[in-house]
Amino acid sequence: MSKPVFVISCPIDTYSGYGSRSRDVVKVIINTDKYDVKILPQRWGSTPWGYIDEHPEWSFLNKHLLPEPKLSQQPEIWMQITIPSEFQPIGKYNIGVTAGIETNLCHPSWLEGLNRMNLNLVSSNHAKKVFEETKAEQKDQKTGQVVKTFELTKPIEVLFEGADLETYLQTSKFENQDLYNDILGGVKENFAYLFVGHWIKGDFGEDRKNIGYLIKSFLEVFKNKMNAPALILKTSTAGASKMDRLELEKRIDGIKKTVKATRLPNVYVLLGEMHDLDINELYNHPKVKAMVSLTKGEGFGRPLLEFTLTGKPLITTNWSGHTDFLHPDHTTLLGGELKEIHPSAQVENILIKGSSWFSPDAGEVAYAFKDSFENYKKYKEKGRKQAHHSKTNFSFEKMQELLDSILDKNIPEFPKEVKIELPKLKKMQLPKLKKVNG
Repeated sequence: MSKPVFVISCPIDTYSGYGSRSRDVVKVIINTDKYDVKILPQRWGSTPWGYIDEHPEWSFLNKHLLPEPKLSQQPEIWMQITIPSEFQPIGKYNIGVTAGIETNLCHPSWLEGLNRMNLNLVSSNHAKKVFEETKAEQKDQKTGQVVKTFELTKPIEVLFEGADLETYLQTSKFENQDLYNDILGGVKENFAYLFVGHWIKGDFGEDRKNIGYLIKSFLEVFKNKMNAPALILKTSTAGASKMDRLELEKRIDGIKKTVKATRLPNVYVLLGEMHDLDINELYNHPKVKAMVSLTKGEGFGRPLLEFTLTGKPLITTNWSGHTDFLHPDHTTLLGGELKEIHPSAQVENILIKGSSWFSPDAGEVAYAFKDSFENYKKYKEKGRKQAHHSKTNFSFEKMQELLDSILDKNIPEFPKEVKIELPKLKKMQLPKLKKVNG
């Protein structure tokens, strides 16, 4: 019996958060063995392409890739994994998948996109809440009368991003000697905080990951101290070129000049794409003692979840998507307040004027740095408990169970082509007529 054709348009072959999300979702749908899965690869901004060829464990996806970017017929099920404004209803049943949003408001075009689909899946309760609560109006410029309202009218459910326990739960053997010896071997400190994330647009203290403010806070807390810890930044601005490294060094040096001190702690930069297994080795490296992120907002925050599986402490902000999987008793969640997004960080129709995101309290940031360094054992015990919480509730397997149940519950039955076989009839024998002579 033929299976329903399930076409998925997504950035599956890119080195990006949406690429990781795409691969996981597609893998689950293939694993159900209920659909004829076809993949329509898309790009994701300027992120690098070629992930599948460079990761043989994902080569099974190749046989599902459409040879050309076009469809010969309307599929039964159509899924898009992207931002909602790009959602289009191509299939008989249409599903939109998005990481969601990092602020407290979305652009009206996102609501319009969500409403074009039969079902929408988001990564966190934060995103679901923002989409459900955002209301907007379009008014006539002359009369001021409301001519159109925007609000979510279609079903929306939360599908968290499950961690790959085979990759991130294993005890690292440090097989990448270049990483172990050459790169982290250059970190002379035995205690280092790790940050992972892209350094995107925004003035100092205004970029979404809040990297500039993170560096400044770290330097201020540990300036003029003997045996201070280090800060390792696994980051980039756009790529992994020499120009990218020079830009990062320029930004860091500029921040250092604002700190009055005779001695400053070291800040190290790791640049370039890394295999998931290498990232796991980085997380488990004995010099890496904790992860810290002063992020202003996350749709989910996958690196935070993956790091917690090490059992090491995590320090981050207490707002948006990552609070779904971070237990407040087992993680250091920093307080603060919502502040309107700065013009330098705004992105047309995505990070919009008038929306807000999180700004951590400076005092809490400083205390968390100082106390976690001086009383590490206490924080390590919290990290161990968070690891159990993450492993038990937010694994890929748990996500697979949830997605399978969501699809079963929502996708309708499609008419099936039935082959009709007519019974074979016996050849009719007509009676012989006698000739009558007149």
